[in-house]
Parts: sequence; structure tokens; C-alpha cells
Amino acid sequence: MSPPEGPLGIIAGGGGLPVRVAEAVAASGRPVAVAVLDGHGDPEAFAAFPSQAFRWGLAAQMLAWLKGHGVRQVVLAGTVSRPSLLSLRPDAAGMKLLARIGKAAFTGDDSILRAVMKVLAEDGFEVVGAQQVLAGLLPSAALLAGPAPDDLARADIQRGLAVCRALGAADVGQGCVVQQGLVLAVEAIEGTDAMLDRCGALRRDGPGGVLVKCVKPGQSRLADLPTIGPRTVEGAVAAGLRGLAFEADGTILLDRETTIARAAAAGLFLLAFDPGEFTEGTTA
Repeated sequence: MSPPEGPLGIIAGGGGLPVRVAEAVAASGRPVAVAVLDGHGDPEAFAAFPSQAFRWGLAAQMLAWLKGHGVRQVVLAGTVSRPSLLSLRPDAAGMKLLARIGKAAFTGDDSILRAVMKVLAEDGFEVVGAQQVLAGLLPSAALLAGPAPDDLARADIQRGLAVCRALGAADVGQGCVVQQGLVLAVEAIEGTDAMLDRCGALRRDGPGGVLVKCVKPGQSRLADLPTIGPRTVEGAVAAGLRGLAFEADGTILLDRETTIARAAAAGLFLLAFDPGEFTEGTTA
């Protein structure tokens, strides 16, 4: 990452990550300017910082606002659902920006992110990952909580990794739930929490399932990395799962101490894994 110059711009979606990035950067003494995506992020959460909400159709105004605050480096942080064409209602400048993004705006999530980052770079911004400004977000491979996965759970993780890679190759999602070799649910546009909500009614008798999350093949590491946190653990408990397994050094772990403590209290394993350990054809 280049040496910091001026305020850090944050394009903020939903969830706790954008707030944590803003607070950490401000605490380091560097100013921040937060452009909140209307309908995704909560403007009130950024009341302590220079901030303004923008809808997608006014994205060109948003970039001009960031430039007006002296921003050169930008972090894309938080959950965002892809807008529909009817919801955009772009102004004239927004129409031009949308034309530059092109059809990627209405295809896969990673496609639009790559296109957006390309537009940002063309407009003079440097996109940096949240993990570059907030240390400790990406755990290394380790069993963080609970009992070590048994052979059945390890088989479910291996199956889940293969499914996630297939989903990711199609630019669809980053997670799935597998129980006793059966895929109970896959993550699409609804996100992890909603996926877990569906799983409770689908669970089978016997050992519970496993939530598996991993980075999409070829995905940029600058935005939209898989994320888990306390709410993920709560959803896993409600769905009757027995563990969460996520790609080490590629998955954001929010509220690390709280997430680990809740998993441990519920008796769930929380495993940051090296994909090579669970790739088909390898031995444990």
C-alpha cells in the first residue's frame, strides 16, 4: 500500500466493518470521509465523521464529494446488494459512469466490483483492502474455538469447499451449508444470514451440518471478502450446525473475541482452514 496521503475515503455498505475501519483509521490520527450507500449503510453510524449518503444513481456525485474532501485512497467495506436497473435513477453524470461500468453492473458480484475498482482507478483513486488498514481481520489457519472437527465434519468441509469453488467460479456466492455430505443450502444474493435462516427446517437427524465459506477463485482481495461474526455464530446455532469453517487469510473475522467466545460457549468449532488441506485428492 502506498504511503497515506490525505483522508481515507470509505464507501460504506451495511454491517459493522465500515464503522470499525472508520474508527480505527481516525484513532490512528488519519482523517476519514465516509460515503454511505443509501439503503445499505446506516448514516447515523458515521455521525462522528465527515459523511454523506448517496444512492447508486448518484455515484458520480459521490466520487466528486470524496475528491472534494481530499481523498485519494478508498476502502470499499460492508455488505451491498446489487441494485436493480429501476432503482438506479441515475442523473446525467451517473449515466456516464454507469456506461463506463457497462454490463458488469448486472452480472456477478465480483464482476461489478472489478468494474467499479477500474472506474475508481481511472478517476485517480487507489483502492485498498480493509485488511490493509485494520490489522487482525484475516485469521491464519487455526482451530479458534470448540472441538476439532471429526472425520464426518472434515468430509463436510471438503464437500463444502468444492461446492463453494463451483459457486465462486460462476460468480454467485461464497458459502454453503453441508450436513453428512448433503448440501442443505448455498449462498446467493440473499447473503449468509438469510441462508442460515433456511437451514433449520432442512437439517437431518444426526450430527449437525457445517457452514463453509471461502474466497471465490480469482476474486480480488480488495473488497467483498467472505465475512463472519457474532451474528453468523448465532445463525449457525439456530440452524443446528456444529461448526463454521472458513478460508484462512482470506475471510474477515469481525469482533474476533466475541465471535470466538460465542462459538466456544455454544460448543461449535470455529476453524480457519488452509484450502489445500481439504482439496479433493489430498490427505488429512
